[in-house]
Amino acid sequence: MDWWPLAVLGIALVFIVLAITWFRVHVFVALVMAAILTGGLSHTQLPGEYGTLPKTPGKEKGHWTRAAELTAEGFGTMASKIGIVVALAAIIGVCLVESGAAEKVVRRFLALLGEKRAGHALFVSGYVLSIPIFFETYFMLLMPIAQALHVRTGRSYMAFVLAICCGGTITHSLVAPHPGPLMMAENLHLDVGQTILAGISAGIIPALAAWWLARKIAARVAAPLRDSAGVRVADLEATTARPESELPSLLASLLPIILPLGLIGSVSVLSVLQVRMDWLAFLGERHVALLLGAIAAIALVMRQRGLSMVKVNALIGPQFATAGVIILVSCAGGAFGAMLKHAGVASVVEWLAVRWDLNLVFLAWLISAIIRVAQGSATVAMMTASAIMFPIITSAKLPYHSIYIFLAIGFGSKMVSWMNDSGFWTVSKISGFTEKETLQSWTILVTFGSLIGLVQCLICSKLLPFAP
Repeated sequence: MDWWPLAVLGIALVFIVLAITWFRVHVFVALVMAAILTGGLSHTQLPGEYGTLPKTPGKEKGHWTRAAELTAEGFGTMASKIGIVVALAAIIGVCLVESGAAEKVVRRFLALLGEKRAGHALFVSGYVLSIPIFFETYFMLLMPIAQALHVRTGRSYMAFVLAICCGGTITHSLVAPHPGPLMMAENLHLDVGQTILAGISAGIIPALAAWWLARKIAARVAAPLRDSAGVRVADLEATTARPESELPSLLASLLPIILPLGLIGSVSVLSVLQVRMDWLAFLGERHVALLLGAIAAIALVMRQRGLSMVKVNALIGPQFATAGVIILVSCAGGAFGAMLKHAGVASVVEWLAVRWDLNLVFLAWLISAIIRVAQGSATVAMMTASAIMFPIITSAKLPYHSIYIFLAIGFGSKMVSWMNDSGFWTVSKISGFTEKETLQSWTILVTFGSLIGLVQCLICSKLLPFAP
């Protein structure tokens, strides 16, 4: 066994960690450089390199040159798969916020469960709202509500903050159109609709377990609401003082979420049932489904706020900047994952898994967890681990559906969020928690959810294998 591909993986990961944390290189640049480095250091011949077959006179190039070219090709391939989806999800997210739809959903759950159960209401509504909205935006959206509820009820501020975190962190790693799950679906060649249904379902138990732990943490760790969180405590009650008449109906608020998810999911169901409906297949194609969701979201914000399309474009513009960064980083990660495949990393990992008789669900979780802890980004962990695992699961005869590999990687990417994770700083700075308080709450919470998710995957893959 040639161990060099494993050494290349180690070198690349160390390079990424040092570049991001020590030299403060942007993650996009670090991933592109790591992809080229991985290809250049590999001992395998790259497609189009001198000496590869079939020969193409005049078009074959050197090893490092092909490494750079294949990095660009991998970037473009991934962009074609996730670029439009991420941009459309950004439109839906900002329109839900600006139209008051997100606030409406939270208020309905508050009315249903009562103010005494405000934490439960935040948890449940947050799980729903976090599906189409990127975590940072989602967290900033619900934080004023959590702060106002704390001022109004006097209940634990820590509990309200963690209620928001429980749902958002799970869907971020399990449910498309979040970039990580989307890229996992592509790398593992899974139907996106199936991954959405599986991700939402599989996330319920870990999210509930995390919410149980969140209340235990809140009882032990006291974190006051501080003005340093970027708000004035005296102004917080105004957040929930908006008249109900100014908010859209609950159905209209949920439509931009349930319309695309329903269409995509229905196509997956028809596929399982082997029923052909071309018109539904078109509407349920993920790009078309999300486009319809975006149109519904735009129409909602135009109606609620009386805005012209020009003003709507002004609202969407800044969110495109955020989506653009996500697309760049995700596609760079896709290029890095493709280069790991060219370097032969998967074959070495497969050999080790067979020799040590490792459970592949556990192996998928472990690879994702190690990469996550090493470099911080859950998205990078998901796309790298899925790129490594796909060749392994294609050569192995899994006794269970490969969706469990998808779920295990997603849960692994939640392991130990600390100072090298942007999510850690998002929670810390926006909530006003100190670093110690964030480690005692957020870090423990996501780690617990990751472990519960692993146990759930291991049990369900035995009891409910859904083997193809």
